[in-house]
Amino acid sequence: MNTSYTSYSAAAAGARRVPGLDFPISRRTDPVSVRPGTRVIVRRLLDTPDDHGHTVTDVIGTLVSTSPLRVRAHSPQDNLTAADDATDAQRTVEIDPRSVVVLKTLSTKPVRNRDIRAVEQAAAAAFPGKTNRMIGGWLARAGDGITERSNSAVPIGPEAATSALPLDEIHAFYREHDLPTQLLVPDRIGRAAENVAGERGPEIIVMTRDLKSTDAPDATNSPATRPPELPAGVEITVTDQPDEDWLSMYHFRGEPLPRHALELLCEHIDGTLGFARLTVDGQLAAITRGTITRGGEHTWLGYSAVEVAEDFRRQGLGTLLGRHMLYWGTAGGADGAYLDVISTNVAGRGLYHNLGFGEHHRHRSVRVG
Repeated sequence: MNTSYTSYSAAAAGARRVPGLDFPISRRTDPVSVRPGTRVIVRRLLDTPDDHGHTVTDVIGTLVSTSPLRVRAHSPQDNLTAADDATDAQRTVEIDPRSVVVLKTLSTKPVRNRDIRAVEQAAAAAFPGKTNRMIGGWLARAGDGITERSNSAVPIGPEAATSALPLDEIHAFYREHDLPTQLLVPDRIGRAAENVAGERGPEIIVMTRDLKSTDAPDATNSPATRPPELPAGVEITVTDQPDEDWLSMYHFRGEPLPRHALELLCEHIDGTLGFARLTVDGQLAAITRGTITRGGEHTWLGYSAVEVAEDFRRQGLGTLLGRHMLYWGTAGGADGAYLDVISTNVAGRGLYHNLGFGEHHRHRSVRVG
């Protein structure tokens, strides 16, 4: 069993209670992600101090169930494959929820700074500005003046993580384009801008999943090598340009975009662009925008702004469209997928977890001065 020992007070400082769970979780853990199949670390109290005087221990492994709380513990030498998990039932530990100091979810694999940078590079290629300029490792983008993604400076160069923020130069760039200075600040690689004064936007969870894995523990994480089976009357198509019906349904955080912002969504990118539409008996029911771009050593599928028409909601169409996009991305050469979801969108987070996505990192925008 993989265990380690730290102080009780340090662990307790980050714990919080949420409805539906009998144990505290980390303040950075998304409650929606606390589900069977997720890797977790559980810090729990020992009944009595051990030989070294420690009063808490950590159990690291795969969550089997939340009620009762059961974890299939991993040993340090484990490769954490699905086969290991399936054959290691003897290492399943049941934990008294009253003894839990804090539970924290873990990514499927360790997330390095370069991994965060790679995803942000792919996203920046998917949402370029009309004008783009590298400034000290920060890619400054000037676009429609509305959405953060194509109107902000994002640290995609490795030097940005170790150098001072070139704020004066970034300010000058946005003054040239008569736009406010806006920074997109990811975890860790955006540390130089973490304490910059300004108006902060909402917390955005960046979620990812592997598209090529052959050791997936369940169907949600399996390679997307086939399109989903569609119910009678349902059709999904992906085209390189949207029609007027598609554009009229597209929203950014619940609000329609002006025409010039919609046009920017359709402009050429350094990669593949696709506009997906799902129809039911010929009626447009759901849409999304998909991209395939490079980031780091990988090719990434990204899809955004999944919209389902009100009359067609709660019928699983968003999930069906998402599964088709995973297939489209795989067929287009992507080996990973990412998406952004605002932290307050509980339903969206649940949908994406069901599609095999997990939290990779977070970012937020800062409008400066």
